Amino acid sequence: MVKGPFPEFSSHYPLLLTTFMQRPIKTYPNEIGVVYRNHITCEYHRFTWIEWYKRTCRLANLLKAFNAKSGKPGKPGDRIATMALNTHRHLELYFAVPCIGATLHPINVRLAIDHITYTINHSGDKIIFVDDVLLPLLESAYDKIKDTVEKFVYMSDKPGLPNTKIENIYEYEELLSQQSDEFEWPYLNEDNYATLCYTTGTTGLPKGAMFTHRALYIFTLHMIAYTSFLNDPTHKALGENNVPMVTTPLFHIHAWGAPFIYTFLAVKMVLPGTFTVDGFCELVQTEKVTSVAVVPTILALLIEYPDIDKYDLSSLISVSVGGGALPLGLKKKVEKKIPGFTASSGYGMTETAPTTIRAFVKKYMRDWPKEKLDEVRVKTGLPMPGLEVEVVDENGNTVPHDSETIGEIVIRGPWVMEKYYKSPKKTADVWYDGWFHTGDLAYVDEEDFIVIADRIKDVIRSGAEMVPTVLLENLSAMADFVLEATVVGVPDEVWGEIPMALVKFVPNSNKVEKDLIDFLTTEGVDKGKITKWMLPKLVAIVDEIPRTSVGKFNKIAIREDLDQFLAKAKDMRKK
Repeated sequence: MVKGPFPEFSSHYPLLLTTFMQRPIKTYPNEIGVVYRNHITCEYHRFTWIEWYKRTCRLANLLKAFNAKSGKPGKPGDRIATMALNTHRHLELYFAVPCIGATLHPINVRLAIDHITYTINHSGDKIIFVDDVLLPLLESAYDKIKDTVEKFVYMSDKPGLPNTKIENIYEYEELLSQQSDEFEWPYLNEDNYATLCYTTGTTGLPKGAMFTHRALYIFTLHMIAYTSFLNDPTHKALGENNVPMVTTPLFHIHAWGAPFIYTFLAVKMVLPGTFTVDGFCELVQTEKVTSVAVVPTILALLIEYPDIDKYDLSSLISVSVGGGALPLGLKKKVEKKIPGFTASSGYGMTETAPTTIRAFVKKYMRDWPKEKLDEVRVKTGLPMPGLEVEVVDENGNTVPHDSETIGEIVIRGPWVMEKYYKSPKKTADVWYDGWFHTGDLAYVDEEDFIVIADRIKDVIRSGAEMVPTVLLENLSAMADFVLEATVVGVPDEVWGEIPMALVKFVPNSNKVEKDLIDFLTTEGVDKGKITKWMLPKLVAIVDEIPRTSVGKFNKIAIREDLDQFLAKAKDMRKK
């Protein structure tokens, strides 16, 4: 035996995602840790923590058999991509891939097909794991990625491979059955890149944000620590009694941290495949779900669901809302519809893993009336512990906390993205003066709460997704009957915002509003440049579009005179 100090196992012990798997298998190995409900067949799949862990070990052995290579600080390992929903298999990939030293690339399957193919090729994905229901999407991209990707692995609850044009395709469950369920996880450098998450490309092509093991480890610990600071008895920390349902897609910024947080906490994690209203209600009732994280749109869909009273949703206590502002009216309606839980808001972005700001009840507020507390809960909130967050003016000075002065949110801290993958110029555009610049505008109130006011680049947030206005404007201008077009966001009770197009047609044109939508559908949606949900929901034909002094479309002026344009707009959702 070699004697002597081993600082690498004390002061230099690596902060790795591997650590999070150890607690559940040592503390609660035989308890149900993962519940997956197939949203199509409605079949349930339950795994104890030790069963899930052994499957993850089998997957790690498979990746090694596929010669997936580890990276090192500053250089990511082989990129292993997923085109998958919220399933136990996707959760297995969330740990097996980064914990062998490779880099996980969860592909946002809601992007336009052009952007999906771009992220695969830009990332240089070596292997893609694909769910059966997403195989058609992969097939539509196949011809443009087949020279990049070496292997494809098909994941399904049903045995066998499908008929497909995709070559080098393997069956997940068959491959796992051939592997050992024991694996010796390496002690990686904590600065190895664990994940690569792409933005939604609202102002151009998607950008890849990279996160190290260390960053995600510290992020997870601070997210757990945050619950210890809560003073809101209706949004209390549930600890080991929590039963979370992961409704945020695992392909969307780490599902807001859920895989890491809930594995480390060793609580029963409920995976719904993808969100459906009836599936949500059934899982809450069947699994006694206590907490969820959702976008505002889901709350609106729950309110509108006619059969909601048929389900027992009384176990639900805590609902965290992100991906868009939480309107106070929506909060009140859903809490009246489903008594017993409290919804509160938060803020983050792809580059921040994502959480940076959360609604928070300060200790001197605990006895305030509910109406007043609700106003606090829908504010963007206070910075997460462990991060520095400021709102600054154009000179980098902190704005006064007066509920009026607007500035840009800037952030720095241990889980803020270091750089964009292979994009030094784009990195320099956001990292300067020692801060990461979010591009989002906000003000700070007298209680020090940050409140989002606007978006510098006029991005429209519709549900959990962002509508790229520049892309829509450029596409619209391609129509021979369009002279000018701009797109702005209009408040909507269900989606938060919906896009409205202001269009100036060429002289003597006989076209109407529907012609623009038809054009965008044919040239944008059908050709994979945009997705259907990006289409303008309102179209206003105007004589002139307001412009700034330098000739840009003046979207501030449009918003100030919004009623005038809404009066001219035609609702394209109406048949």
